[in-house]
Amino acid sequence: MASILKVDTLTGVTTAGSISVTGEGNSTTTNLQQGLAKCWFQIVQDSTHSINDSFNVSSITDAGAGETTVTFSNAMANSDWSGVLTAQSSNNRRAVNNSPNTTRIKVEVYQVSTNTSGADATSGVSGTVQGDLA
Repeated sequence: MASILKVDTLTGVTTAGSISVTGEGNSTTTNLQQGLAKCWFQIVQDSTHSINDSFNVSSITDAGAGETTVTFSNAMANSDWSGVLTAQSSNNRRAVNNSPNTTRIKVEVYQVSTNTSGADATSGVSGTVQGDLA
């Protein structure tokens, strides 16, 4: 018989901020908090320079052609977090994370064929950040 669990807060028994989840195969566990995205965003770099949607983003700043600074609402614990970026553009683009720190991710978009920056991704840039919150 299936059941439904409805809660507003989950708290670990041993440590309030640590919940283990049994993984596939029932032989290992993983820490729930470690597997959650701590920030994600979908932004447009063209003249509007806007946020289409986001989580844990307080603001974005136009840092120049092809460059955007995305500021976190809640800081990361250190600058060793992992960020994944995708430039959604038909102009053969790639996006990189430049100089990560605890309060922001700096997105730089390059044209792959010439490996040069300087042009905004007109179809948007998506990013996700995993790591420990402060």
